[in-house]
Amino acid sequence: MAGEFALIDKYFARPTPSAILGPGDDCALVQPTPGKQLAVTTDMLVAGTHFLPDTDPRNLGWKALAVNLSDLAAMGATPRWVTLAGALPAVDEAWIAAFADGFFPCASEYGVDVIGGDTTRGPLNICITAMGEVEPGRALRRDGAQVGDQVWVSGRPGLAALGLAHLQGKVKLPEPWPRLCVAALEKPRPRVALGQALVGIATAAIDVSDGLLADLGHICERSDCAAAVKLVQLPHLPKGDTYDADLRRIALECQVAGGDDYELCFTAPGTLSLTIAQIAARLELPLWHIGEIVAGQAGEVTVYDPDFNPVSFERKGYDHFAA
Repeated sequence: MAGEFALIDKYFARPTPSAILGPGDDCALVQPTPGKQLAVTTDMLVAGTHFLPDTDPRNLGWKALAVNLSDLAAMGATPRWVTLAGALPAVDEAWIAAFADGFFPCASEYGVDVIGGDTTRGPLNICITAMGEVEPGRALRRDGAQVGDQVWVSGRPGLAALGLAHLQGKVKLPEPWPRLCVAALEKPRPRVALGQALVGIATAAIDVSDGLLADLGHICERSDCAAAVKLVQLPHLPKGDTYDADLRRIALECQVAGGDDYELCFTAPGTLSLTIAQIAARLELPLWHIGEIVAGQAGEVTVYDPDFNPVSFERKGYDHFAA
């Protein structure tokens, strides 16, 4: 059976042309582009909490990196380097090889080098630190939303949560929902190009990981404002022939509170709506105007029906330590 360092050398030691010194020493050495600021983020994925234990390791390899790159996207940063640490319950070389076969294509697609990491024995757990670059003073942040700004979201939030519900047998999805929703869950696409396009346009941004309403609430909390979301302006979810009231209700709950989407929610002045539409067309990515930033209690997000009556939801997002 291969030891720790042999496994690293075999599956994770790859060329790192953007680093001065990559894996193999006590630290990696990198040289940020002169005049740029570093954006750094860390995310942990734990089996049974963030992914099902029988998830295809190739998809897990992709997702483990993609969710970190999504945080860089939300800041408008250009991804550069990542480190990878993991706990494995046992040495399963087939699993490790498949994980690497998902991880490195994602790294290649988004232009990042893997410059170090660690492995240990323990419950299955993946932890990644991602580093990117941004122009000084140009990073997208959560604290810049202004009253009167429009609220936007990319893609179709809710698909990932519906995919999880489908895999867990909590809902039966008609075609083509299973394929679309499971793909959204297991192989999310970090919106790096969108984040970069929004620099100088968006007043605030966040990636949708815990749920649309919860993450929009984080923008409002940091920006000392509230938000009004219009139910009829939320992205349309796919509909099958057997689309019924129960499925509609579950789909809406997934859309506003499901999380795991890794789309971008952002705010911008209404005067820039045409510019945002042009970005959507150029990136071939739907961008939806779903509401406005309003005066009110910091962090409060209210959803309204077509008659402007507030709609309540049992929960607004995921909290690891909620009762």
